[in-house]
Amino acid sequence: MTLQEYDYARESPSKLAASCLLLALTMKNLGGWTPTLEYYSGYRCQDLHPLVKRLNFLLTYQPHDKLKAVRTKYSHRVFFEVAKVTPIDMLKLEEMLRSC
Repeated sequence: MTLQEYDYARESPSKLAASCLLLALTMKNLGGWTPTLEYYSGYRCQDLHPLVKRLNFLLTYQPHDKLKAVRTKYSHRVFFEVAKVTPIDMLKLEEMLRSC
């Protein structure tokens, strides 16, 4: 979805990928940012917080009337219906990020 948003073009692809991973881990309650992830990504959890919040905001407040191709594609069971996953409440996300 970030490919369709100009605001994310200035972000480093590795930082964007790391932030997406952290958000996914948080959304699915699969643990936090481990020392191994920090080592191999080069990013501390705190470095990713602002971008993770922006990504969750994008998921929460996306326009549903335009650019539906990505949402439709990833709503299919072949892609595990990841587009249908409910975003985290912003306050809950903030609380979860503080703990990492």
